[in-house]
Amino acid sequence: MDETRRLIRVRTRHNKPAFKRRGLHRKSRLADVWRRPRGLQNKQRRQFSAKGALPRPGYGSPAAIRGMHPSGYEEVRVFTPAELAGLNPEVQAVRIGGSVGNRKRGEIQARALELGLKVLNAKDLTRAAATAESEEEVNEDE
Repeated sequence: MDETRRLIRVRTRHNKPAFKRRGLHRKSRLADVWRRPRGLQNKQRRQFSAKGALPRPGYGSPAAIRGMHPSGYEEVRVFTPAELAGLNPEVQAVRIGGSVGNRKRGEIQARALELGLKVLNAKDLTRAAATAESEEEVNEDE
């Protein structure tokens, strides 16, 4: 475990360039995702130092920690409370899917707390529950 923590620290300290798409600053419609430069006279393809680095195998993180969260846990995406069964709280952490609503998110967070799992994108749902209760009270008065 100490070795993985050391490797994660090294990965965060590693001075990796931001691989920017050529012409990204000129056109607003270009997405900020890497595309390999292919033009014959392209300075970035020809590796002029001022034009930005190209992704190369040497920039990758060590295989032992590749894809790990900076906290040292392996991320597991979850959409239902049933998917929490069988997860190891010492090694794995939970990330709740973006399409999950507040009600099911609350169930997942409560169940993860019972199982001792860490939720990487936990939300404070007390305000949402309070507003839902106040809306129910308004509906009962009518």
